[in-house]
Amino acid sequence: MNRLMGLDYGSKTIGVAISDLLGITAQSVEVIRRENDGVFKPVIKRLGELIAEYEIAQIVLGYPKNMNNTIGERCEKTESFRARLEKAFKLPVHLWDERLSTVAVSRVMIEADMRRDKRKMIVDKQAAAFILQGYMDCIKHKLNRENGEANG
Repeated sequence: MNRLMGLDYGSKTIGVAISDLLGITAQSVEVIRRENDGVFKPVIKRLGELIAEYEIAQIVLGYPKNMNNTIGERCEKTESFRARLEKAFKLPVHLWDERLSTVAVSRVMIEADMRRDKRKMIVDKQAAAFILQGYMDCIKHKLNRENGEANG
């Protein structure tokens, strides 16, 4: 199995996660800091390095829908970033509903009694892992359901 990359795309940071070789678990890798919301060259360069290093076959990009399932400005920026990724890397880029991913990750870290300054440093890469894990679990569930229906 080729690895997947999960991205939590924000205005100042991009959290990065990578799947294991079997596509079972997502591990947070790093946070790419952005100087400016409109500057992409260093981001694309770093993502390219990670894609080569981990032999990434597909990218899962968090899609920040509003709680009422509507699409806002962040979704539009995410769609634009998706187009940049597809053009730069010629890989499939899947949008994945990320509502509440940062909230869920923050809650887990608070329950683990992690200090606020430490949480702030890692929340984006943990959110990327949460997004990627959700995508992989959904795909696995869908495949299991299809195989069960075919065999049952």
